[in-house]
Amino acid sequence: MGRLPNAIKGASLTGLTPESSDSLIEPWPNIIIAAGRRSAPVARMIKRCCGAFLVQIMHPGNAGVDEIDLIVSPIHDRLAPAANIFEIIGAAHRVTPTRLATDYKVWHSRFANLPRPFIAVIVGGSTRRRKFTEAMGTELGLMCNAMANTSGGSLLVTTSRRTEKGPIEALLKTLTVPRIIHTWDNKDENPYFGYLAVADALVVTGDSVSMCSEACATKNPVYIFAPPMLITAKHARLHEELYARGYARPLDGSHSAWKHPHLDQAADIAGEIHRRLAQSRVLPI
Repeated sequence: MGRLPNAIKGASLTGLTPESSDSLIEPWPNIIIAAGRRSAPVARMIKRCCGAFLVQIMHPGNAGVDEIDLIVSPIHDRLAPAANIFEIIGAAHRVTPTRLATDYKVWHSRFANLPRPFIAVIVGGSTRRRKFTEAMGTELGLMCNAMANTSGGSLLVTTSRRTEKGPIEALLKTLTVPRIIHTWDNKDENPYFGYLAVADALVVTGDSVSMCSEACATKNPVYIFAPPMLITAKHARLHEELYARGYARPLDGSHSAWKHPHLDQAADIAGEIHRRLAQSRVLPI
């Protein structure tokens, strides 16, 4: 039932377990924040019960959009303009300046034996429409190795749950510089946020909107690895947006020191919610 189109489910609790639906009782919230298409029918049903201000992260489809007070959608989705749509660059994420500062304190001493600059390499993988191949792994590894070799630095490499064995093995074979490797199946503490915090530059594969957005939450150089056979048109539009606004550059194996603004779309969304509530006078601000 949960996989039915939203046009069929309407404003309903369809898809929830009995335990979950039974827990939806008073006191009702003043604000509802729903994320993803499948949450929209439930969020709309709660709104009908209490009249709360409804925020939907990602467009839920055409069903019931007039009931939603604020729809947050990335610019690269190219939605038609509407009064209740608020566009952001990339995706909202948890990488705040406070979190980066905290993780820096935890992680920076653990890499003290490696030469700087630290170049974090955040590796994604295949998607439903594109294949991350061994040849891509080799190409990525050679460019990252060249960056660290030329700058006299080291690589901090981490994979994701989508990174297949073949491509990462191909990447690792190219590396000759000082490095730390963390793979998704490693049972040690995940250093991902530590890498973001301590890196002097970041390389990220362009197959993930979230990874690109989180890398740009730092203020240090971000380079996107985006071979045409890996990247969909939607991802390409995101990359062009990041390049145009100075948040990132295409990966070409070179590296220089430059800065960019902190990309914090969660804060932008919070600000837009606050602004609209103040205008509507739904809640005291």
